[in-house]
Amino acid sequence: MNVADAEIKSLLETYKKISVYGLSNDPSKPSHYVPVYIRDKGWEVVGTYPKEHNVGGFAIYKNLKEIPKQDRKFIDVFRSSDKIPEVIDEILELGGTEVVWLQLGISHPEAEKKAEEAGIRVVSNRCLIIEHKKYF
Repeated sequence: MNVADAEIKSLLETYKKISVYGLSNDPSKPSHYVPVYIRDKGWEVVGTYPKEHNVGGFAIYKNLKEIPKQDRKFIDVFRSSDKIPEVIDEILELGGTEVVWLQLGISHPEAEKKAEEAGIRVVSNRCLIIEHKKYF
């Protein structure tokens, strides 16, 4: 993680659109209720999920490539830690991402370093709800 604790509030103030990688259709999962919370606090949220769904009223794309580039600046990732290298490779291939946020319990130091070396700000093992409640 190359973002200091003191910078998290600024990131959340700067980026008002978040793309959620793995936005679940199951309201009981964090990959669904975290995006709902963030949307309800004023952020625009779109997501990716391999199966079509309209749960929660989000714009859902089958993959990251389908999300318009201007909407991929801040990507909140809900994938297991072992999948992060392929997620980072996909993000780097597509370009345009400025922040990658790996949710609570998710980290992969080597992949994070690769993203950081490409100029991406990385937050890992942090929950957007917890961080939002700290600062707002």
